[in-house]
This record gives sequence, C-alpha cells and structure tokens, in this order.
Amino acid sequence: MQTLNKGYKGVSTLVILNWDRFIMTAALVAALYASAYIALL
Repeated sequence: MQTLNKGYKGVSTLVILNWDRFIMTAALVAALYASAYIALL
C-alpha cells in the first residue's frame, strides 16, 4: 500500500510538472488546425 501511495504521488507530481507543457502542445495543435481551416476558406 505504501509503494502504491508513493507511486501515485510520483505520477501526480509528474502531471503537475508537465501540465503547462500539455497546455502549450494543445494550444499549438489548435492554432495549426485553425490556420488550416482559415486557409481553406
């Protein structure tokens, strides 16, 4: 149980550290899709 708890803390820390990177990747993908859509109009 203790190992599971430590593993969960490690995963949550990793998610917190990479959250901003995930948001920036999602924003980049959204911008690329929006620019492709505008270019097709």
